[in-house]
Amino acid sequence: MSIKNYRYVDYLWDDTKVEKIKNDEVAQFLYRSNILGSDLRITNYGGGNTSCKTIEKDPLTNKDVEVMWVKGSGGDIGTLTRSGIAGLYTDRLRDLKKVYKGGAYEDEMVALFNHCIFDLDSKAPSIDTPLHGLLPFKHIDHLHPDALIAVAAAKDSEKVTKEIWGDTMGWVPWKKPGFELGLMLEKCLADNPGIRGIVLGSHGLFTWGDTSYTCYINSLEVIEMASAYIENKISENGDVFGGQIVESLPKEERLEKAAILAPILRGLCASENRMIGHFTDDEKVLDFINSKDLQRLAPMGTSCPDHFLRTKIQPLVLNLSPSEDVNNTELIFEKLEPAFDSYRKEYEEYYETCKNDTSPAIRDANPVIILYPGIGMFSFAKNKQTARVASEFYINAINVMRGAEAISEYTSLPRQEAFDIEYWLLEEAKLQRMPKEQSLSRKVALITGAGGGIGKAIADKLASEGANVVLTDLSEDRLKEAIETYKNDTAIYVQGDVTDSNSIANTYKQACLAFGGVDIVVHSAGLAISKPLEETTDKDWDILQNVLVKGQFELAKQAVEIYRKQKLGGDIVNIASKNGLVSGPNNVGYGTAKAAQQHMSRLLAAELGADKIRVNVVNPDGVIVGSKIWEGEWAKGRAEAYGITVEELPAHYAKRNLLNEIIYPADIANGVFSLVAILDKSTGNIINVDGGMANAFVR
Repeated sequence: MSIKNYRYVDYLWDDTKVEKIKNDEVAQFLYRSNILGSDLRITNYGGGNTSCKTIEKDPLTNKDVEVMWVKGSGGDIGTLTRSGIAGLYTDRLRDLKKVYKGGAYEDEMVALFNHCIFDLDSKAPSIDTPLHGLLPFKHIDHLHPDALIAVAAAKDSEKVTKEIWGDTMGWVPWKKPGFELGLMLEKCLADNPGIRGIVLGSHGLFTWGDTSYTCYINSLEVIEMASAYIENKISENGDVFGGQIVESLPKEERLEKAAILAPILRGLCASENRMIGHFTDDEKVLDFINSKDLQRLAPMGTSCPDHFLRTKIQPLVLNLSPSEDVNNTELIFEKLEPAFDSYRKEYEEYYETCKNDTSPAIRDANPVIILYPGIGMFSFAKNKQTARVASEFYINAINVMRGAEAISEYTSLPRQEAFDIEYWLLEEAKLQRMPKEQSLSRKVALITGAGGGIGKAIADKLASEGANVVLTDLSEDRLKEAIETYKNDTAIYVQGDVTDSNSIANTYKQACLAFGGVDIVVHSAGLAISKPLEETTDKDWDILQNVLVKGQFELAKQAVEIYRKQKLGGDIVNIASKNGLVSGPNNVGYGTAKAAQQHMSRLLAAELGADKIRVNVVNPDGVIVGSKIWEGEWAKGRAEAYGITVEELPAHYAKRNLLNEIIYPADIANGVFSLVAILDKSTGNIINVDGGMANAFVR
């Protein structure tokens, strides 16, 4: 099959790149893995497994030995590097057949993989290791393409496999990954010599080749053939989901409704742990959730283990019409709370029915995937990446159901089989090896004035402690520059004006669509005007009041609306100034606005405590290096007030505090962090971050 004829997969092999690594088989295997993993139609993040076998010098005998290099436990082929693979003696791995005692002892074999290690820097070998090791091929791909899982999950999967590929593909029934499945693959090959791959019932695909390139091409061709077969079936049979019975709202209305509803869903999902959300109204999602067959297929759950491990055994379908008025929070909460209670109860029954004496304790019983016909799909997980990936996996599951229904009929794994994967002790051990969550994990922080200076420093600090951050600022150019400093799935930016309530509303809307809600709001946007009374204009007064005071008021008002939807409490931190406490010359407009910020914070703390919403203030002083307000007339005004030059200001401010310390934006960020992460029983407080200014002491 020529490159130009691929319709359902992307041919990404680049000979110029491979030329540079032509003498390194492992590097070529990693390259193949990365390009395969970059196509979500072929395999999702963390899904699939690839390998190659090379001849190496045994460091103990100096003899040539065959070594298998395979993706390690918990890795992702799309981002796989040498540090993420395991290197094992192939002959030792195959010798484990001599000690294998059968399926009841499957888990014991995993510990023995470590006795087969060749490369002492290896990642922990995964449960799929024997599936690669017991096959003789030099290069092997184990993938989870939608089209292949559709074939694997079809009611008559073995018959369909024969129909598509004839005698060139093998087929094995569902078996939990492990040594037994490796033996089944070995036997399938022995019974069907010359085949190009094997379909694993309800699971996925194995393909191979003598070189990395031929393995890659074999994988693409097999996937292409299955995809074409399914599309032909769909063309013949028409709509495979029984037709659309719900009509989607227009795009903007969908997003508006999703943004309003997301915090409510987030709160309902947080009965055990706070969650981060993700929303999509992808056409594939809408096609499924608006269909007649949604109510039949959704409860069946997903088939491929990689899917349901990330999406849970089944989604929650909301019993809301697209035209539902979601603005009445209490009414919507009353409608949805019983559905969440029922979902948790069903999950607990699933656990109790399927558990055994060695099963780990039940995990969070809340749904991961939530479907709203006519609107879209929400997913909630411990962080943004996990929520996004769960969403991607469920789209893959939709594709699988679509394909299997077109072929014949979709089948899912029996609940006991699914449970045995979900609560597998080896899976639990993988979870236990995960790094400890950071202090602000599962929280979303919105920071105004975050394009630079103090606001950016605050965003940096909160993100470094695990929070997702929403950066907003008047300058989009500064935001674009700022956002480049964050890892994927950590931050978004929204250009906004804190003097405009509609602009603020849009910022919150984007935060809810991106992350499901908000937990921390930091008002750091500001400007400074230093003039004597007679030179202070109405314009000066109004802009200071609008940005510092009115902006703070509107931010808090809209934040509280979201906090009350979530029922999780929340934090508001306002960046004021020493100048709100200390009387000084040439400062009537700025000092008055800062004092208003401080007292508004106290008033809100008193009002909102019953909702577990904490409102506090950080008072900077003399933050010259890196602070935006020192750009322009403010510095000139303060210098004149103190009878010094602008150039002398940094030294002047550093020397006048009790600690004789220069105050940086990062110091203010630390003050904010202490309030939202450490002082969790503090509200109505002011923290001075000024090196010690006696005349600014609060008491």
